[in-house]
Amino acid sequence: DSTGAVGSSDIVVLLHGFPTSSYDWCKIWEGLTQRFHRVIALDFVGFGFSDKPRPHRYSIFEQASIVERLVQHLGLHHQRINLLSHDYGDTVAQELLHSEEVLSHVEVELPVLQLDGGGSERGADPISAYAAPRAVSRLCSTSRPRPLRNPRFLFSILQYINQRKKHRDRWVGALMSTSVPLHLIYGPLDPVNPHPEFLQLYKKVLPTSTVSVLDDHISHYPQLEDPTGFLNAYLNFINSF
Repeated sequence: DSTGAVGSSDIVVLLHGFPTSSYDWCKIWEGLTQRFHRVIALDFVGFGFSDKPRPHRYSIFEQASIVERLVQHLGLHHQRINLLSHDYGDTVAQELLHSEEVLSHVEVELPVLQLDGGGSERGADPISAYAAPRAVSRLCSTSRPRPLRNPRFLFSILQYINQRKKHRDRWVGALMSTSVPLHLIYGPLDPVNPHPEFLQLYKKVLPTSTVSVLDDHISHYPQLEDPTGFLNAYLNFINSF
């Protein structure tokens, strides 16, 4: 949680992916603090430095509820909230969109949602996603939290894949029906959301969403692989309102 730009009242909440942590945002953090009054990131329960209860039924619904309670706890329920999400965090953001009535009830507005990988109704490939942390480990410093390693624990977290399938209509429907502006920042080499099929499907399902396509060599972690390009794409979107 960092206080940033003077004169801005905008707040951004960052929702990380699987199987990593809020450290996914390390390379764009400073840039975000120069634009937003407050930049907030959390480790979802079961990830990073957060508690990892066992046995436990991890669910997207629980993670979304935690985000809602965090916003309330920080006293931000009267403020404009922007969401920046990646991979697993995209599904959490979709549940927050579906629960927009609840959010309005606590006076939280979600005027801007950015999706970056993992938002397809076909879901993500968990093998490809789990193979990614080694590459990520070379992109950030050694002080990062380690990715998930316990096989049983990993299996319990991976149930989100089944949740995506079970609640596909709920979460894709939330994207299709929301009045919240959507933006996709896409790496064409993403093995989880392959080009060009994913992009074609995304534009078909969400024709009103805007899209930024990064350089051809960018893959599933664009905020780490091309932080400058990613940040510019995101801020151009934010500043268009």
